[in-house]
Amino acid sequence: MVTQKEIVLPSFPKGFHLIDGLVLDTLGRLPETGLLHLFLKHTSAALMLNENADPDVRTDLDTLFNRIAPEGAPFYTHVLEGADDMPAHFKSAFLGTSLTIPITNGRLNTGTWQGIYFCEFRNHGGRRKLVLTVIS
Repeated sequence: MVTQKEIVLPSFPKGFHLIDGLVLDTLGRLPETGLLHLFLKHTSAALMLNENADPDVRTDLDTLFNRIAPEGAPFYTHVLEGADDMPAHFKSAFLGTSLTIPITNGRLNTGTWQGIYFCEFRNHGGRRKLVLTVIS
């Protein structure tokens, strides 16, 4: 059986935001076993699983990504949408816009310190659409 919901995320500031609670609240009761697939319908934001306990990880990730793809670099040619747009596209391509997580015993089968992150790479990205598909 497949169930699917599309939600509009609130407008998050630039950065890495844990969204486990929002995802689980939207889905409600999970099947005993299956898969959760998350798909973000945008090219300047991303999804990832990562450390969910120490907020320093988010700070360091932001620092690393900004060093790899700085805003306003003179070598970008795609600049019509602002200095943050091309770096945001690169970061989105690097991390990806989808995740698949196993469901076991009615729960997401993630590691002890893993959380679902929405990664906003634009300075003013606005509301984003996320498709949640449960396959059981």
